[in-house]
Amino acid sequence: MKKSKSLLLSIILAGGTLLGACGTGGDTAEPAPETDGLTGAPAEEATEDFTVAMVTDVGGIDDKSFNQSAWEGMIEFGQSFGLNEGTDFKYLQSSTDADYAPNLNSLVREDYDLIWGIGFLMASDIKTVATQRPEAQFAIVDMVVTDDDEQLIPNVANVTFKEHQGSFLVGVVAGMQTESNKVGFIGGVEGSLIKKFENGFKAGVKSVNPDAEIIVQYAESFNDASRGQQIANGMYAQGADIIYHAAGGTGNGLFTEAKNRKRNNENVWAIGVDRDQHEEGLPENVTLTSMIKRVDTALYLVNEQTMNGDFPGGEVLEFGLEEEAVGIAPTTENVSEEALSTVEEYIQQIQAADIDVPQTDEEYEEFLTNL
Repeated sequence: MKKSKSLLLSIILAGGTLLGACGTGGDTAEPAPETDGLTGAPAEEATEDFTVAMVTDVGGIDDKSFNQSAWEGMIEFGQSFGLNEGTDFKYLQSSTDADYAPNLNSLVREDYDLIWGIGFLMASDIKTVATQRPEAQFAIVDMVVTDDDEQLIPNVANVTFKEHQGSFLVGVVAGMQTESNKVGFIGGVEGSLIKKFENGFKAGVKSVNPDAEIIVQYAESFNDASRGQQIANGMYAQGADIIYHAAGGTGNGLFTEAKNRKRNNENVWAIGVDRDQHEEGLPENVTLTSMIKRVDTALYLVNEQTMNGDFPGGEVLEFGLEEEAVGIAPTTENVSEEALSTVEEYIQQIQAADIDVPQTDEEYEEFLTNL
């Protein structure tokens, strides 16, 4: 196996490779070595019996958002290191939250080296199963899991993101490109995580357009596209022309509603989340931009670190703009040059700590007073 390396260094390299990659030319006839898809490191042969699996939340691996990104990272990891899908790496689907604990326990019994819980809704079950099975190794996305004494659990790695930073950037785009001066935000299940998306987005809008009105509504579900469409319909009817969602599969309804209205010659837009959701807006081309969140990259790198004998149990790993783990999608055909330039300016200010992007309602209100 390869020598373990710094996760921070790895993700910086991964972000640079993925989001700004370009080929390097040369006159030599010798072909470049094959590399894996995420880190740019030489592709590996089959590993020494490393196995990894993940439990999805109710959105599933085809939610075109969060779970799908995680599974894509898992596939990329498996292919890079010669693992067999279905045995060396796999997923278990959760139809309801009642499936979380049974799925986690099933993977423990199958003796997987690393078991992922995809999503903060799995926190309670990860805590229970990890405490009961201290010999197993777990990782969770979007939550920091602690024991009853509020201490980090040694066999749980906690992967979090600075979603508020990426949401701020798409808020800047929305604030600059709205023609009605009214935009919307659709959240999935209300809580501290999705509040980061909401408040970051609102701060970005207000930074460039203080007079803009922002409509906010939660669906209280991550897997109800019809509810998402209903909420989007109401927001567009109120005059919003751009809506950002952080609602998983529920957000698919936003794209349905936007496309229906576009076919009726209404000038409306949707902003995607987690992955580049440009294709979700086709053929009507209603996706203004998306806030990308590299769940795939984080999952890949933690898998690799664990495989190399350096499982980050009892640690909190946070990925943001500095690591290029959040940002706006590479598809920018519908974003104005002025907005793109402004986004770059704000990226520099955030990274220089000149702007502290709000995460909570209280921080947002304080942010407004300083504009």
